[in-house]
Formats: sequence, structure tokens, C-alpha cells
Amino acid sequence: PERSRETASLYEHCAHALDLAIARTGGDGLPLILGGDWNDGMNRVGERGLGTSVWLGWFLLKTLRDFTPVAKDRGDRKRATAWSKHADRLKKALEQEGWDGEWYRRGTFDDGTPLGSRLSDECRIDSIAQSWAVLSGEGDPQRAAQALDKAMEFLVDDDLRIARLFTPPFEHSEKEPGYIKSYPPGVRENGGQYTHAATWLVAALAESGRADDAWRVFSMLNPVNHALDREAADLYRVEPYVVAADIYSVGERAGRGGWTWYTGSAGWLYRVAVENILGLRRQGDRLVIAPALPSSWDGFRILLKLGEAEYRIEVRRGPEAGIEVDGKSGDHIALHNNGTHTVIVTTA
Repeated sequence: PERSRETASLYEHCAHALDLAIARTGGDGLPLILGGDWNDGMNRVGERGLGTSVWLGWFLLKTLRDFTPVAKDRGDRKRATAWSKHADRLKKALEQEGWDGEWYRRGTFDDGTPLGSRLSDECRIDSIAQSWAVLSGEGDPQRAAQALDKAMEFLVDDDLRIARLFTPPFEHSEKEPGYIKSYPPGVRENGGQYTHAATWLVAALAESGRADDAWRVFSMLNPVNHALDREAADLYRVEPYVVAADIYSVGERAGRGGWTWYTGSAGWLYRVAVENILGLRRQGDRLVIAPALPSSWDGFRILLKLGEAEYRIEVRRGPEAGIEVDGKSGDHIALHNNGTHTVIVTTA
């Protein structure tokens, strides 16, 4: 490979990517899946250039909404207008073509056959299409809530303590989704727990205000909880002190950990713990704390160090929500260059 002679700013790189994603729109108004989207194992779903992806639709819609103001700020009105119009069209397509009646489909094959549908013989419901209906902030609220209900019903297994990527696994289907089908049923992406996706389910539950469900699924993803006694450790078979990319879900392998030391899933697990459950986020020159507090918790404490400043934060339940910083009530938590600051956040 050679280094390209074409150069561009970071903004132009991002803009080119969005323009290309819009150009790759299928006949149903959804993004083409081509050789695979997030799930690269589904590399034959759209190999003829006609299959589409509902998940990628939610992801693209979120990105377009977030990036349009950036284009406006840079004076790129042409792109800002085009992106905003496409986002509106995409949102309609997701609800018209992506909704399956009880949850959102995963996409369509080249011939238009739905993927991730109640009509599918395998892969009837896929986790990430449901999670991103919420995480995009764009899904119809009632539908998105129902989609999460169905994800919890069909994908979360309390006995194995896993959250499957989809169910049932690919095995005998006449449709060829790609190399994902070469994995045994319940292994890795083929219907096992794929932890990266499972963390998105936790985030979606937390963002929907379902704190107990978020904590329940997060506890399943915590590897320590798969080795609390000898019997559990013998079943899990891998290190309980690092995150596994996947946990098997079918037959004699069910409950066994797969590829461990997986940094992508570990990073997401950390983010959902800090940002979605504890609700701690940095936004510009301020801290935001909006926790999804499980009913079994009275509150929690955080010691946060940012540069030369230290924040001693206590979150607790109370009759009225409020923020107190260094003894003074306010509506936000400003960041400082130094010093120790005491923060009390009361959540109703």
C-alpha cells in the first residue's frame, strides 16, 4: 500500500465518510450493508449491493444529527442541509421498513428477505437493532420500549447469566448470511453473548430509565460473577479478572467463556459503568451526573481527579433533585483548574 497523495482536514475526512454513507442507500431508504456492518460475519447479507442494515441506519442517523451542527458552525451549509434532509428521510424509513411488529429488524438480504424478523427461521431478533433505537435518540418511544422488552425476554438468560447477540443461531437457514454461519451455533457472534453488543443493551436500558434491568445485565457481564465459586469457575473456564469478547450459549459449551483480554468490550463495559449507570460524564467545561440508580442502592461516592483538581462527589436519594458544589446550590458542576471540591448530587 502507498500513502495517498490526497490530503484533507479531519473535518473533511468525516464529511467524506458521511457523504459516502448517504450515497450507499438502498431501495428501502436504509443504508446498504454490503460486506457487513458492525457484524462483519454477516458478509454475504448484502454481497450483491442490495441488502440493507437497520442497525447501521440508527447509527448513521445518530451521527448525522450530531455532526450537522458541526457543519453549520464551519459554514458548510450545503452539507448541513443535505445531512439534515437525509436524516429525516432515514428516520421515516427506519420506522416504515425496520419495524417488524414487536421489535426492529436487523436488515434485509439482497433479495429483500428480512433479517432479524419474526418471520425468520434463524436470527429472529438481534440485540443491536433494539439498543440503538434507544441510543440514537430517534426511535419511536413506545416501539423502542417494546423492543427493549423483547430483547430482555428473548436474549437475556438468567440461568447462564448472559445476554445473547441474537437468537436462534444460524445453522440450517437456506439464506447465507456469511462466515458467521461457519461458527457452531451459540459460539461467538453466532448467537452467543458478544459482550461488545451486550454493553450497548446495558446503556440502552440505563438511558431508558430502567436502572434495575441495566444493573441486572451489567452484573451478568461482570466477569467476576462467572467465578464466584468452583462450580461456576469450572463452567466459565477462562480468567474471571478480564473481559471476554464472547460467552457460548448452546449445548455443552453453554456458559463457557471465549476470547479473553478483549479491550474493545472492556472499554465499553467501563463506559457503561461510569457514564450510564453512575451517570458521570464530562461535557465541555462542566461535569454532568445523571445516574441510573438501581433500587437496591441508596447512593454512591466518587473520587474524581481531573488535572490538578479533585472532586469528592456523593450521590444520594432525596425527595427533590438538586446539586450542591462547595456548599452552594446550583444547576451544574463547573470544572476547575485546581483545588478540592465537594459535590453533593441528590436524585429523586
